[in-house]
Amino acid sequence: MSNKVHVKTGDTVVVLSGSNKGKQGKVMAVSPKEGKVIVEKVNLVSKHVKPRRMGETGGIVEAEGAMYASKVAIVCPRCKKATRIGHNVLEDGTKERICRKCGAAL
Repeated sequence: MSNKVHVKTGDTVVVLSGSNKGKQGKVMAVSPKEGKVIVEKVNLVSKHVKPRRMGETGGIVEAEGAMYASKVAIVCPRCKKATRIGHNVLEDGTKERICRKCGAAL
């Protein structure tokens, strides 16, 4: 199984399938080993929290849950569309990620 994920922390992504389809958010964390990502304000789950110290309140907290990276696509900052990523090799040998639809550098 490959541990490579097509998104990086800080990318803006759109959800392609599931109950959160169409929602956009910024990638907060990437777990290549599991093939999952955590997207800001998407896939919110209820988490029951106990108070740990005196005076601290417990209760039900909403937190972002992990989702499979294959369910998200990167949004191009220039054309504002969900796109796949291409790679462009520059003259100095470094690679850059580009939008497959408009060719803008990501």
